[in-house]
Amino acid sequence: MGVQRKTKTGEQILAAFGDSKEALSAKMLLSRIEQRVNKTTVYRMLDKLEDDGVVHSFSGDGNVKYYARCHACSDTMHLHSHPHFQCVSCDKVRCLDFEVPLTTPLNLQVTESQILLKGHCEHCSS
Repeated sequence: MGVQRKTKTGEQILAAFGDSKEALSAKMLLSRIEQRVNKTTVYRMLDKLEDDGVVHSFSGDGNVKYYARCHACSDTMHLHSHPHFQCVSCDKVRCLDFEVPLTTPLNLQVTESQILLKGHCEHCSS
């Protein structure tokens, strides 16, 4: 992991994630941070946290960028081949706990893949 300078904004962003597997957009993070923070600062901090291997990002429905905590990443490599799930009823987005093995087609170098599953979560389907 890169050298991380502790800042109040960075600590507030990480606290908003907590230990859950929930993914949050920058807008959602802004609403969870107690102290009002400039949205540009939040975007910059998310970019820094992603560069340091602390969070990873992916595109959800409507091309909204979501962020989630990393668990085994570093500043040189993000290790994610898990899918993400977005509920079409409540819009909650989260990381799923299983890996999806991917094979690389011949002569191609894959640098990123994203799998987004959409449907109804356990709370909305009951």
